[in-house]
Amino acid sequence: MSKGVTGEGKIIVIVAPSGTGKSTLIKRLKEEYPNLLESVSYTTRGIRPGEKNGESYFFVSRDEFLAMKEKGEFLEWAQVHDNFYGTSKSFVEDKLKEGKFLLFDLDVQGTDSFKEYFSNKANVIFIAPPSVETLEQRLRGRGTEDESSLNIRLTNAKKELKRQDDFDFKVINDDLERAYKDLTSIVSKVIG
Repeated sequence: MSKGVTGEGKIIVIVAPSGTGKSTLIKRLKEEYPNLLESVSYTTRGIRPGEKNGESYFFVSRDEFLAMKEKGEFLEWAQVHDNFYGTSKSFVEDKLKEGKFLLFDLDVQGTDSFKEYFSNKANVIFIAPPSVETLEQRLRGRGTEDESSLNIRLTNAKKELKRQDDFDFKVINDDLERAYKDLTSIVSKVIG
């Protein structure tokens, strides 16, 4: 039983290492399932090209983030790749009470917090690459990382991949169309 959450809404959490195609899959999922509401997390990382404050993330300073954390405003928060990320507690609880279906893009730490807090209301789908080598090729191909941050992401990805069988569902993204079909099959079952 989840702690203090009584609504009929459900949570779908997508968790995956960087470079697995998670963002592409989520974008398509949101287009096909407009009733999935994506939560906007807070972060201290810099804005990337094409991102908008309040849509991609709420971009805040490290001091602002830490003040919010101290006030207990986050359902979960984590430090990932030298940046902080967090999910607003009130946003999630309000939307669940309204019966909404919420979509989250979280790291492993955040996912563990969600599962602990929401139990079976949180349906977790792990997106895995076909191999670590493929993952590295994808990350290098993006051209968004310097060598240092690329190495951090690869190290973290290897740790995250050790957890890939710990969640409710797993989709291997070795072929985007097949992965998307597998993902939509899971989502359809979850939201009915």
